[in-house]
Amino acid sequence: MNDRVGAVILAAGASSRMGRNKLLLPVDGEAMVRRAARRALAAGLGPVVVVLGHEGDLVREALADLDVCFATSPEPSGPTSASLHAGLRAFDPTVTAAVVMLSDMVHVTETMLRALLDASTRGTAPLEISRYGEVLAPPLLFRRLLWPELLAWQGEGCGKAVVRAHQAEAGMHEWPETALEDIDTPSDYDRLTTRAEGL
Repeated sequence: MNDRVGAVILAAGASSRMGRNKLLLPVDGEAMVRRAARRALAAGLGPVVVVLGHEGDLVREALADLDVCFATSPEPSGPTSASLHAGLRAFDPTVTAAVVMLSDMVHVTETMLRALLDASTRGTAPLEISRYGEVLAPPLLFRRLLWPELLAWQGEGCGKAVVRAHQAEAGMHEWPETALEDIDTPSDYDRLTTRAEGL
């Protein structure tokens, strides 16, 4: 079976709580959004679609030498679903599933992404879910058969209603609760960089 599993990286938001575009902030020496895209590619996902919005030209520039493609959210300041829909619509019909990622979840690793990909390749579950303790969160893998439900869904998060509806059928991947951390505010970023410096 020749599955093509792509990735949708949501990168359209204005980072209003950060006060500047957090996706361009360096993490381990590279822009946050670049780190996410590079890990998706290293895990074997492709095509990788980065959904642009706020400061889209700068985000595109940060990814200039990576083998990614782009979609533009029609509502970058609106609900997450608008960006997710734009990303899914960018795939051609040969893509059989997509992993949805958030750039600001900086502890999502290549190993985690590859685990979802491998499980999807081996099995038939309609989705693969990441669980951090009691919390379900990205990365999430959706087979194409669920895309109509995702495209009909409106709201925040990454298809929460669709995940809940199909949770009993899903493959579940358990990750440390510490990996759930996302970077939303200056204090979040300060904690991240302080830990990285070993201070």
